[in-house]
Amino acid sequence: MSSSDNPKKADKDQDEGEGGFFDKVKDFISDIGEKIEEAVSFGKPTADVTGIHIPQISLEKVELIADVLITNPNPVPIPLVDIEYLIESEGRKLMSGTIPDAGTIDAHGSETVKIPVLLIYDDIKSTYGDIKPGSIIPYLVKVILHVDVPVIGRISLPLEKAGEIPVPYKPDVDISKIKFEKFSFEEATATLHLNLDNKNDFDLGLNALDYEIWLSNVSIASAETKESTNIKKQEVTTMTLPISFRPKDFGSAMWDMIRGKGTGYTIKGHIDVNTPFGHMKIPISREGGTTRLKKEDDDDDNDED
Repeated sequence: MSSSDNPKKADKDQDEGEGGFFDKVKDFISDIGEKIEEAVSFGKPTADVTGIHIPQISLEKVELIADVLITNPNPVPIPLVDIEYLIESEGRKLMSGTIPDAGTIDAHGSETVKIPVLLIYDDIKSTYGDIKPGSIIPYLVKVILHVDVPVIGRISLPLEKAGEIPVPYKPDVDISKIKFEKFSFEEATATLHLNLDNKNDFDLGLNALDYEIWLSNVSIASAETKESTNIKKQEVTTMTLPISFRPKDFGSAMWDMIRGKGTGYTIKGHIDVNTPFGHMKIPISREGGTTRLKKEDDDDDNDED
């Protein structure tokens, strides 16, 4: 007997076949739906100030760069609408600003955004008179990131990072004495005793010194030395510099030097130093100073600066 002879059995087999097919389609659609839901789920991005660097510092200004790491967990890029930043010291505003249209963070990606800040020391000192040159002041960087996240909308991420910056002071310089080793009117060799008074609250690691010196308006030495030394904070460091010159170039002023009278001098130059906050090249100068010439066998205990 053929299946056509049993219509009930044929209908049953057809129902079972269609049911199995639709169940598979249903399961497939459900599986795809779960994957789509998982793929298009949106979450809040995270951010952190990973570091603050000082790429440049001088007597006039200091540049800070804040590194902000932003992580986007979403399946689509998110735009940084803008970045607000504020730098304060002990509750006092030093500066603030806004960076508009700060870029885009890739889907499922991370990116470090750099926020450059320039502080002008004259502005700080004129606003807050109690901030003294040579001091180290605390600072707090506050950053607010404004981002647009699909489905969630615009959100703000507040961040903070603390640190310290110096307000550097140019060291005072003077020539305490010039001690002769050899003297004639044609040539003189001597050792110059140079005092560097570091009035900063941090050490200066000297790498190099360039200078030019005038006695009685006559240039007697111009050189650069690579001598390394540590100029301690709030202390005077004395350096000895060899010099040679022709005394006859001084004319009548030479007689005042020989008689032991005070000799006017000018010194100008730069010191190349390392600090806890970065490398600096600091100008040094002294005009209208007075020093004394000493013979090599003079008693140093009787020296007068």
